[in-house]
Order: sequence, then C-alpha cells, then structure tokens
Amino acid sequence: MKTIFKSFLTGAAAVAMMAACTETKTAEAELTASGLNPEAFVDSIDGKATALYTLKNTNSMEVCITNLGARIVSIMVPDKDGKMTDVVLGFDNVKQYADRVNTPSDYGASIGRYANRISKHQITINGENFDLVPNDGDNTLHGGPTGWQYAVYEAQQIDDKTLKLTIVSPDGDNGFPGNVTATTTYTLTDDNALDIQWEATTDKETVINQTNHAYFNLNGDFSRIGTNMVLYVNADKYTPSDVHFIPTGEVADVAGTPFDFRTPRALDEIINDTTFEQIKNAGGVDHNFCLNTYDMDTFRGDDSQVAASLYSPETGILLEVFTDEPGIQVYSGNFQGSGAGADQPHKLGLIYPKQVSVCLESQKFPDTPHHPEWPTANVKPDETYRSHCVYKFSVK
Repeated sequence: MKTIFKSFLTGAAAVAMMAACTETKTAEAELTASGLNPEAFVDSIDGKATALYTLKNTNSMEVCITNLGARIVSIMVPDKDGKMTDVVLGFDNVKQYADRVNTPSDYGASIGRYANRISKHQITINGENFDLVPNDGDNTLHGGPTGWQYAVYEAQQIDDKTLKLTIVSPDGDNGFPGNVTATTTYTLTDDNALDIQWEATTDKETVINQTNHAYFNLNGDFSRIGTNMVLYVNADKYTPSDVHFIPTGEVADVAGTPFDFRTPRALDEIINDTTFEQIKNAGGVDHNFCLNTYDMDTFRGDDSQVAASLYSPETGILLEVFTDEPGIQVYSGNFQGSGAGADQPHKLGLIYPKQVSVCLESQKFPDTPHHPEWPTANVKPDETYRSHCVYKFSVK
C-alpha cells in the first residue's frame, strides 16, 4: 500500500501537499521568549548565510544572537516579580540590521577592528602610516563604514549555553593592516551572566579593540526615556573629549563633576547639566571612564570586581559589568530619536525616543594609537589579543 500511495502522489497533488506542509511550518514557527521569529533572521548577506541563535540557562533566561555582526538581539531576564523582560534594544529582523543606509545601527554588535574613535582616520605602526576609512567626519568610528558589525560571522553553537562566532578580516579591511582571524564567544551561565570572550590573531602588527555595543533599557519599556536608571562606575578618572568626541589627552578626576558615579545615581540627575562642558558637547554622557579595576602599572585588569552597574527602580533589574579592560564607555543614547533610521520601527514596532537606553562598553581608551602613554591596542603576529566582559543580571 505504501508503494501504491507514493505513485499517486504526483503532479498537482504533490505540489499541494508540499505547499500545505510549508504553510503549516510557517504558521507553527516557534517564537523566542522575547517574541522574535527566527525565520526573520534567515537570509544571505554578501553570499553568507545568517540565522538567529538562542542560548538558555536553567533559570529560563534567554539570549538571542545573530551571526550578522555577532549581535545580541534580545536578553530576557526576570524582574523583581519574576516577569521575564527583554532588556536590550534592536530590530526584529536581519534586514534592518544589515541596512547601512536606512537603518544604520550598531545595536548589540561585536565591534571591530577598533571600538570607538580614531582621530584623523590615521594610525602609525613601526613608522608606517596607514590611512583608515573615515565614517565620522574626519575620524574612523567602530572600525569604519563596513566594520565587523556588518560582517557575517561563521557560527558554531557548541551547546545550549555557548555560541562561538568567527570572522576573517583581510589585510586592508577599512585601511587596517594585517589578516586577522577573530572570535567572539558568548556563554550564558546559570547565575544569569552573559560571558563574552574575544580573541584575535594577526599576520601583521595591527590595532584591535573589541567591545559589545548592547543598548540596555532595564525598565522593560522601550517607548520611554530611560534616564531614571541608576548608574555606578568604579572610576576615579575619565578622559575628557573635544566637540568631535576625540580625547584631549587629559586624564581628569571625576570628583566634583557630574561624572562622579562612584556613588550610584540616576542619570536624569545630571544628564541636562549643560553648565558642564563635557555634557554640553556630547548632549549627555558619551565618555570613557578609567576603571579602578585596572592596574596601569602592570597593565592588567581585575574582572572579578564590578566595573560598572545599571539599575532600574521600576523593575528591580540590576546589571553588573565585569571586565579586564582599562576603560568603559558610557553612552546615554544621546543620538537616539534623530538621524537616519530614527523613524523606523524597531522590535515590537516601537519608535525609540532620545536617551531610551545606556551602553556600557568595555574597551581600550578611545584613540589609543595616538596616545602611547595609554594601554596599547597594538597586537603583533606572535601575540593573541584577548578581552573579557561579563554582563551579569540580578534583582534587588
């Protein structure tokens, strides 16, 4: 009977059955806990396949990541009432993430080769000058206009809690020297921490400075300004910048300034203090803080100490950041709600307002290639670049 039935399943009947199966599969596509449809992330970009990967732990925490730019798309954590809440901004499909014209963004991305800005789009290594591709006025920001946030990584989901993403960046990529192989490894632990490990090797001396660019809103409502969130930064000093967000070279005390977050305080207490030139120039906070967790004599960071934290008094969600890097860039979403893509729908169809989120980006100091007195971003062929950052969630 099985053979006879098969012989009848031809022509229009076969096509109809296949179509019905496809419709059923689409209708029954399992959404993530954050409401994402994995099929919206299945595409081919620059000839490489993209997808959405999901990490889960024993506490029902969920992290969704796409291999386009090794981007964190969603992080679901419990609030003080046990309600699962998405705490990072972004889009609900890969096409918007990939669109550098209509919806340019670095939402959730693993930034490379060089996070933050390099002034005058130039670096000098061993006496040789390299012209980088500018994309922020005369400066190079986050690796240039086609930085790694727009590249498709090779993905290897090791298990339910670990995802390893690999990229090969050719010599001359956005002007940077060296063929570089870099990995970003995300591990979700059972104590509700997202552990991020970066590694990279090169065949020519180059500069590498990676970070994650997740935009956090712990309030659970991305339609409202997020400056009620309480910020702590374990830093006695910061690096002031000029009107183009380039460090002046000074390392200044936070004491007596609105940038003293050694005692936690809500951002809205200082965010509009335009009597402070640094806030006036940036339209808020967009600065590198020199972490007390880093020893400038030994050039080693202690990633067992809290470098920074963010807290929502509404949901009770606390985010603590641990890193072995010397600096952390605090960005209060000052350019959100304006510019290209601002009026485009994001996750849940929302239009994001200005300062809806906060970024906490572990890093070498901005423009390090022009400040040899700061911890170096140079990596030689016989070295392995390593960087570590942990985003740990709890409630209080």
